[in-house]
Amino acid sequence: MSAYRLFGAETSPYSVKVRSFLRYKGVEFEWIGRSAATEEAFSALAKVPTVPLLLSPGRPANQDSTSIIATLEADHVEPSAVPDDPACAALALILEDYADEWLNKLMFFNRWGQKPDRETAGDRTMVQLLGDNVPRAKKKTRDQIIKRMRDRLPLVGIEKKNEKTLKPSFERFFTLLNAHLEKTLFLFGGRPSAADFALAGQVQQLMMDPTPSAWLQTEAAFVVAWSEFMDAPKAGGPFKPLAELEETLLPLFRDEVAVTYMPWAHANMAAAKNKVDRVSLKLDAKAYDQITQHYAARAYRAVLKAVTAAKDAPGLDAFLTAAGAKPHLG
Repeated sequence: MSAYRLFGAETSPYSVKVRSFLRYKGVEFEWIGRSAATEEAFSALAKVPTVPLLLSPGRPANQDSTSIIATLEADHVEPSAVPDDPACAALALILEDYADEWLNKLMFFNRWGQKPDRETAGDRTMVQLLGDNVPRAKKKTRDQIIKRMRDRLPLVGIEKKNEKTLKPSFERFFTLLNAHLEKTLFLFGGRPSAADFALAGQVQQLMMDPTPSAWLQTEAAFVVAWSEFMDAPKAGGPFKPLAELEETLLPLFRDEVAVTYMPWAHANMAAAKNKVDRVSLKLDAKAYDQITQHYAARAYRAVLKAVTAAKDAPGLDAFLTAAGAKPHLG
């Protein structure tokens, strides 16, 4: 038995995020797919009913993908996944949280909010969970899965009134990311950061679903190739300084990250602090309203703490100012 054991699912972006990171670090581990057959073992160890769940030698079981990656980075320093440039390291944390908390909304919307994607996703989830025990009444079981997942959509902000914000955000982000990855192997140079693993985990999910997959293959070929390589990435060179990345990295922040995710995350954090049930604001000049997400609020608070600690990093303040991000960092 391997010292590391990872309970996960191919349909979980956070699971494949951690799995790819373990592969990058060269850590031997056992992958345990979440299914009816493994549910008893999983439930005996899990504190929450979601994957991933990583069992590590000398550490408690962990189900938070961001915490898992930070812990693995501390335990296995090489090959490094932390950019050498402190400004880039701070920006990588912002992009990791963008992936986990905003891009995940876009993935959920594409997967469960529209046909035919939700039907293929329902079939896929049914096979993952039940394996050889798929019932004869497949359509009924699939429809039950779809209903359960669609009922969860409002919890992550997928409501009809928000679609006019989410759809443009998807296309804008991947157009900008594609332009950036045309110039560099990974987000911050020749090796992946935590942001690469988080973003690629979401992209790998989008590539399973027919509608976003078709769009990405047509409009964002560099993103598709990068996401495939990120399944088991290898360092191809050193990280680059911010000055060498800014030409295409700045538009990614200025035109998308600081337009949607950062103002939402800041407002959501304030709503959670004030114990308000819903957060309402304008995003990209459009009304946006959803249930307050308390985990996302804690995650963004941790991002702000890290960015504040790096405030004197050369180039960081100027970059965040040019990106229009400063009002969302207070």
